[in-house]
Amino acid sequence: MISKMPSSESSQSLAQEISQVHGKSVNGLHKQLSDPEKLTELNSIPKNNGGKGCSTFRAFSLLERSRSIPASTDVSSSNVNDPESQENSEGRSLFGGKKPEAIVIPEDFLCPISLELMRDPVIVATGQTYERSYIQRWIDCGNITCPKTQQKLQHLTLTPNYVLRSLITQWCIDHNIEQPTGLTNGKIKKSDGSFRDVTGDIEAIEALVRKLSSRSIEERRAAVAVIRSLSKRSTDKRILIAEAGAIPVLVNLLTSEDVLMQDNAVTSILNLSIYENNKGLIMLAGAIPSIVQVLRAGTMEARENAAATLFSLSLADENKMIIGASGAIPALVELLRNGSPRGKKDAATSLFNLCIYQGNKSRAIRAGIITALLEMITDSSKSMVDESLTIMSVLASHQQAKVAIVKASTIPVLIDLLRTGLPRNKENAAAILLALCKRDTDNLACICRLGAVVPLSDLSRSGTERAKRKATSLLEHLGKLQQI
Repeated sequence: MISKMPSSESSQSLAQEISQVHGKSVNGLHKQLSDPEKLTELNSIPKNNGGKGCSTFRAFSLLERSRSIPASTDVSSSNVNDPESQENSEGRSLFGGKKPEAIVIPEDFLCPISLELMRDPVIVATGQTYERSYIQRWIDCGNITCPKTQQKLQHLTLTPNYVLRSLITQWCIDHNIEQPTGLTNGKIKKSDGSFRDVTGDIEAIEALVRKLSSRSIEERRAAVAVIRSLSKRSTDKRILIAEAGAIPVLVNLLTSEDVLMQDNAVTSILNLSIYENNKGLIMLAGAIPSIVQVLRAGTMEARENAAATLFSLSLADENKMIIGASGAIPALVELLRNGSPRGKKDAATSLFNLCIYQGNKSRAIRAGIITALLEMITDSSKSMVDESLTIMSVLASHQQAKVAIVKASTIPVLIDLLRTGLPRNKENAAAILLALCKRDTDNLACICRLGAVVPLSDLSRSGTERAKRKATSLLEHLGKLQQI
């Protein structure tokens, strides 16, 4: 299910908004802007993988409503609310409670390169249609063939496919999917097809962005604080701020020794990343190393927002490998282990999404994620059990993870969860045990000795549908073991 995102246009002019924010003291401004930023508009349109493995699991909720795409059949999620932070954090929780129905995008609407819904489809010389940004990147890398047909391109002209764009727009309207608004000649096209003149806004934001590079530290502080405030309000402002060239300057401010400036810079980048097209600009600006540095050494609020930014950027599959190779995973595991309650949830969200990419699983295991997850599963507060089990279920099929899970004496804990856990805990515990026991008679014998047969039998009769399948499969494996 994809929710239609609300438009929150203010009747005030942007200049008045900036003036109002500038009128506050720096300390007062920090207090005003210290609430967690809204992440309601994360683009989460399902991707068609063409059968090449499971689609990216995005059943995460960074606000009160879930935004997700189809999950792997071996992953479960649960709706976890943090009562202490729900009001202040606007419900920024980890996993949505129910797997939503996926909207299947017509294959012709997907870019053959990115497998994403096209926004600006263009035709190349062979007659194939691609998303402009992806085919342009392909050509800029020196390629002179059509990615799909491998034919040589007789020319490199990209012709807009207006008919297909119109069909996609109508499909999005029919399915309540908000089309990103584009900036053209000082006007922004809104989702209803009308245009809004933003010339005055452009001038105000460009002036603001120039102040980010001011020699005056006070001007820089004030400017980045205002950008943080504006970037959390609407898609239009995220577009205008990025168009004004703010992203590379904000990336530079991530390394500032001024703590408040660094906090506001990383949170601004987080807010800007909510708009899909800005993700690429942030990556092109080389933001990842600096975000990871903030994740390691920033204030707790900055570390929380750095982790949330990595999650937002990792929604683009091509970024998972880049982020994983940057050294982010050990820093996220450290935040998972020793962060604030919100920091732990942000770290867990990012780690889950990054570990969908196979190459990141071994990185997470080397960083000690298994022991960190086990600590949270057995913690008396029980505040992160669901998240921990869900992440472990993603890792459990990896051979290194299997070894680490068994070595950490996790099997008795999982069997206890089969008896006493909540329905989804039981479901994930059974899934993890099944992954551990496939083609491993030692682990099968171990769970048999520890008395898993009775709770598995109960689960096979009264658990969730997925839990029943996992429990039944495990019991079949145990039956074969006894026949040997």
